[in-house]
Amino acid sequence: MAGTDHQNDLAFGRGSWVRGITWTGLIFLYFPIIVLIIYSFNDSRFTSHWGGFSLRWYEIMWKDTALWSAIRNTLIIAVANTVLSTFLGTLAALALSRYRYRFSGLYHKTLHMPIIIPDIVQAVSLLMLFVFFNFTLGLFSIILAHASFSISFVALVVMARLAGFDHRLEEAAMDLGANRWQVFLKVILPNIFPGILAGALLAFTLSIDDFVITFFTSGVGSTTLPLKIYSMIKFGITPEINAISTMLVLFSIIAVSGIHLFERKT
Repeated sequence: MAGTDHQNDLAFGRGSWVRGITWTGLIFLYFPIIVLIIYSFNDSRFTSHWGGFSLRWYEIMWKDTALWSAIRNTLIIAVANTVLSTFLGTLAALALSRYRYRFSGLYHKTLHMPIIIPDIVQAVSLLMLFVFFNFTLGLFSIILAHASFSISFVALVVMARLAGFDHRLEEAAMDLGANRWQVFLKVILPNIFPGILAGALLAFTLSIDDFVITFFTSGVGSTTLPLKIYSMIKFGITPEINAISTMLVLFSIIAVSGIHLFERKT
């Protein structure tokens, strides 16, 4: 009994350490975001001084036409990139997971390259590619640049979902008279759809958040929200930037919550 009590005390002690480290990590990650949200309601222009509660920076943000133009560009790029990279990434995942052919191992390793390569290297190489082909920089060049790395993320997420797929379900459906297209629509697609949705959300988030590659591949009239925020920071951090960041955090929370509710229902 004494040995069991001693083991329980050790386990409780280890559990306390784990909880303490976990809470420390969470505070370290989220405390700056909480401070940012609080100071978005600061009446003072200077973030180092609290001048009282105010919504005027949200009003200024709402009336900033250049900011809304950047938001529009960001959403256009993010949505187009999500559609393109989700479609191509899902096809790549299906091809690499379900079939074995010559150089399939090389293709699988190549799929990891956009994730491993530093952003600055990929940005410079994409810029050189566009210049070589005399490609006009703008929204379309940014979409292609974002898709070049988003496809890999989508493919890997979908492949992880396919790894746990029971192929006997396909055989059972074909034994019941379903053709390959019906098997894909009614058996494969519903099973991997959570992975496709997770990959699409990841591609959308990466596109909205990207700065380095966007900076190198953007042109006149294609300023995105990260580029706009960067240009605003050059003149000093104001509560308007905090307000913009707060809206981004709110949008992310709503998007993740919506995806979570959708997955629970399915």
